Amino acid sequence: MSDAPEDWIGKREACTDAMDSALAARIAAMLDRPAPVVGDELAPLWHWAFFQIPVSPSDTGHDGHIAPGRFLPTSGGNTRMWAGGRVEFHKPLTIGHPAERSSIIHSVNEKDGRSGKLLFVTVRHDYHQKGELCLSEEQDIVYKAPASPKLSLDRPVPDAQWSNRVTPSPLLLFRYSAVTFNGHRIHYDRPYATEEEGYPDLVVHGPLIATLMVQAFVDANPGLTPVRLSYRGLRPLTLNKSFNVEGRIVGDGKAALWAANEDGPAHEGEIEFKENNR
Repeated sequence: MSDAPEDWIGKREACTDAMDSALAARIAAMLDRPAPVVGDELAPLWHWAFFQIPVSPSDTGHDGHIAPGRFLPTSGGNTRMWAGGRVEFHKPLTIGHPAERSSIIHSVNEKDGRSGKLLFVTVRHDYHQKGELCLSEEQDIVYKAPASPKLSLDRPVPDAQWSNRVTPSPLLLFRYSAVTFNGHRIHYDRPYATEEEGYPDLVVHGPLIATLMVQAFVDANPGLTPVRLSYRGLRPLTLNKSFNVEGRIVGDGKAALWAANEDGPAHEGEIEFKENNR
C-alpha cells in the first residue's frame, strides 16, 4: 500500500468468530456481572472483545498496537488512539452462534488540533449472524504527534439522573486488555505510559469507559433498549483515580451519557433508545 493515507480508503478486512460463551463469561467476571450462557444475548458493546485477529509479536509496533501498514494506514511516527465512534444496534448478537465482521476504511481526514496536525481514520464495521445484520459501527481512530496529554477539562458536568462510581484498578485494566487482545502499552506498562507517552499513570481504555456508560444507562432504565450510540473521548482517565459514569434523559427517545471526575468531563455520548414493548 501507498504511504499516502487517502490511498487506504476502501481497504477491506473480514473475520469470523464463534461467539464463545467462555469469553463472554470472562467479560462478565471482569465487569462483575452474571455470566451469560449459550443462547443469551450479548450485552451492548461486549462485541469489542470478539472479532479480534491475533498477530505475532513481530507484527506489533513499539507501542504494543498492531503495527500500522497492515489494515490501518502507516503512522509516520505518530501515536494512534481510538477517539470515538457510532454504533447502530439492529438486533443483539447471540452467544454461541458464529458471526462475521466485515470492515472497510471509510474515510481519512486531516484536521488541525492544539498539538498540530491530526489524521482521523474512520473504519466501518458490519456484524452479521445467521444471515442478519446485527450491528453497524463506525470507529474514529486518530493519529497525532506525540504531546503531553490534556488531564483536565474546564467544563461543567451536567446534573445526572443516574450515576455509578468506578475506581479503575490494575486488575480491571489488565483484564480488559486481555479480553480485547489490546496490546497498547499505556494500559498495563506504567514506565512506558509515563516516560514515553507522558501520562501520569496507566490509562483507562476508551472502549471500556463507553461500555460502562452504556451499562449504567441499561441498569438505570430496564424498560429501554439502546438503538443508536455516539460517543467520544475528551481527555484520558487514569489508574486508581475514581470517576462517575452518568447520564440523563434529554428528550423523546434520547439520553446524554458522560464520564467525569473532579477534573471535569472525560468522555461523552448520546444514546437513542426505544421502549422494550415497542
